[in-house]
Amino acid sequence: MEIRTEPGRQEPKIVILAGAESEELRRLADSLSRLTLGPIPVSRGEEKLLLPQGDFLRFYADGKGVSAQTAGEVYAVPLRLYELEEQLDAARFVRISNAEIINLSRVTAVDLSLSGTICMTLDEAVKVYVSRRYVKKIKETLNLGRRKRNGGG
Repeated sequence: MEIRTEPGRQEPKIVILAGAESEELRRLADSLSRLTLGPIPVSRGEEKLLLPQGDFLRFYADGKGVSAQTAGEVYAVPLRLYELEEQLDAARFVRISNAEIINLSRVTAVDLSLSGTICMTLDEAVKVYVSRRYVKKIKETLNLGRRKRNGGG
């Protein structure tokens, strides 16, 4: 194991160097991301909570501010979406519109049949729509681009 310091760096950054990607390395990276990324402050009425990032399905602007949805509840978030984006695990959370960030690990279905947009289902219950502006980015993130066939493929 090797640890390097970078003067001026605020947050730690973990890089795993390996000869090839494996399921074991993916599990390690997932475990490390849960340890290094802090919980998100939310509120329910007067109650203030800190919830782990993995609990959230999505964050969205709702006219009054930002809300955070888990499998069972919706909470108020005292941050703006761009501030949340800086705190969230970039490997897990992705912006799908100017008003919404989703947890990719909670996506259970992707519907590409709508012309020009994508409908995603989170935890088999919550439907969200990718705005046209973000479609290309989401397709790249999910590897949904057109695949070129080599030979007779």
